[in-house]
Amino acid sequence: MIEQLIENPFVQTAAYYSVAVLAIIVSLAVFETVTRYNNWEEIKNGNCAVALATSGKIFGISNVFRYSISYHDSLLSMLVWGMYGFGLLLFCYFMFEFLTPKFKVDEEIARDNRAVGFIAFILAVGLSYVIGASIVAR
Repeated sequence: MIEQLIENPFVQTAAYYSVAVLAIIVSLAVFETVTRYNNWEEIKNGNCAVALATSGKIFGISNVFRYSISYHDSLLSMLVWGMYGFGLLLFCYFMFEFLTPKFKVDEEIARDNRAVGFIAFILAVGLSYVIGASIVAR
């Protein structure tokens, strides 16, 4: 009975969805701790640059998990590869800060510099496809 329930596509979809949503929430909490501003407070106050950067993170993490779900046959494998992809996205965020010595990315985004927020968005989205392709190629 339990095996039939676990093999049911509706149950599997709910399980993958639930794990992915929880992983996205955890990932956003990690991003919240590494940025120098409060994402949700800034978004509430209308900071478009923070909204762009946060949207890129959400899209990027979701896209990595899309690939992870599509190409792995177990919940644990999907979670491991998805979190590994998140780690790579987090590394990208630190590299963006490191590779822009003329300004501080966090400070510019907190000041609502939409150009920097847009670049952060594009980096997260673009690299999520690269990470996803590498998940598929393994």
